[in-house]
Amino acid sequence: MSQPAQTASPQLQRRLGLGDAVLIGLGSMIGAGIFAALAPAAHAAGSGMLAGLAVAAVVAYCNATSSARLAARYPASGGTYIYGRERLGDFWGYLAGWAFVIGKTASCAAMALTVGSYVWPHHAHAVAAAAVVALTAVNYAGIQKAAWLTRLVVAVVLAVLAAVVVASLTSATADAGRLGVGSDATVTGVMQAAGLLFFAFAGYARIATLGEEVRDPTRTIPRAIPLALGLTLVVYTAVAVAVLTVLGPDGLGEAAAPLSDAVRAAGVDWLAPFVRGGAAVAALGSLLGLILGVSRTTLAMARDRHLPHVLAAVHPRFQVPHRAELLVGALVVMVAATADVRGAIGFSSFGVLVYYAIANASAWTLTRDENRPPRIVPAVGLAGCLVLAFTLPAASVAWGAMVLVAGIAAYGIRRGITARRAP
Repeated sequence: MSQPAQTASPQLQRRLGLGDAVLIGLGSMIGAGIFAALAPAAHAAGSGMLAGLAVAAVVAYCNATSSARLAARYPASGGTYIYGRERLGDFWGYLAGWAFVIGKTASCAAMALTVGSYVWPHHAHAVAAAAVVALTAVNYAGIQKAAWLTRLVVAVVLAVLAAVVVASLTSATADAGRLGVGSDATVTGVMQAAGLLFFAFAGYARIATLGEEVRDPTRTIPRAIPLALGLTLVVYTAVAVAVLTVLGPDGLGEAAAPLSDAVRAAGVDWLAPFVRGGAAVAALGSLLGLILGVSRTTLAMARDRHLPHVLAAVHPRFQVPHRAELLVGALVVMVAATADVRGAIGFSSFGVLVYYAIANASAWTLTRDENRPPRIVPAVGLAGCLVLAFTLPAASVAWGAMVLVAGIAAYGIRRGITARRAP
C-alpha cells in the first residue's frame, strides 16, 4: 500500500546500530517500573507475585516477537500505527496510534512524577514539569545525544539494582521460604499483578517506533527487541526474588518504597539514599525514551493527516520531529503538573495493552514469505493483552475506554468531512 504523504516528507537519518537500539530498549524498560510496580503487584497477588511476573513476561515476549517481525518489514517511524494500517486497514492503524499516544503521554507524566517524588517530594509536580522540559530539550538536540544519555542512565540503574540484589540475598534476614506460593494467591490476583508488572516491560517497542532511524533495520530490529527484553527479564527476576526473600509478599505489598525498604530490612541503611537516587535516574531514563517514542508516532500520524500535518516537520539541522516533540512535551508538562501517579499508570497501561493487541493482530496476517512468527505467538499475545487490560482497576478501564471512544469519534468525523469534500 503506497503512502504518498509519507514518502514526500523529509526522512529521518539512520544513525542507530544494534547496541544503540538495545540500550534504548533497556533504558525504556529498566526504569521506574521496577522501583514502583513490585509493591502493588505483591499487594494484588500476594505470594503469587512471581507467577504474575512470569505471565507478564510471556505476554511481553509475544508482543516483542510480533513487533520485531512487523518492524523488520515496515522500518518506519510509527510502530503499530504503521503495522495496523498496512495489515488491518486505516482505522486499526489509527486506533493503535491513538492508543499509543494517549497511553504513553500518561506514562510520561507518571515517570516525571516519579522523578519529583524521589528528588523533592514536597514539590513533586514542579520537579516533574522541569524534568519534562529538560528531556524534551535533549531529544530536540538529536537522537545521538539521547542514545548517549541512555547509556549512562542504564549503567547507573543496573549498578543500583545489582547492589539491592547483593545486599538482600546476602543478608541474614533473607529467607528463601518467603518465595513459596501460599493459599493467598488467586488467578485474579496473579493476572492483576501481571497487568501491573507489564507496565515495567512496556518499553521494547520503543525500538520499533525508531525504525526509520535504525541502520539495517531488517536485521537490527528483530535482534534488538528480544535481546533487550531478555536482559530486562533477567534483571527483574533477580530483583523480585531478592526483595521477596527479605520482605516477604506481605511486607512487599505494604512497602511505600520497596527497594529502599528492602535494603533497610537487610541492615544496609547507608544504601537507601543511593537507591532513591537510582529510582530518580531510572524514571528520567524512562521519560527520555517515552518522549522519544510518542513524538515519532505523532510524526507518523501527522504525515497521514490523522493529526495536524504541521506536526510532520523534521528539523533541517537536528533531523528530529521537532514540532511533534514540543507538542508532546507541552502536553506532558500540563498532565504532570496536575495528575495523580497511580491514575496515570492505570490509564497508560490500558492504552498500551490495546496498542499491543493490535500489533499481535497485525502479526497474525503475515505470511511465511514475510517471516511471520509461529501462529501461537500473536494469538497468545492478543489474548493476553485483552485479558490484562480488563484486569486493571475499573476506573482505569472506564477512562481508557472513554478516551478511545472519543478518538474513534474524531476519526469518524474526519472521514465524514473528507468524504463530503471528495468529488
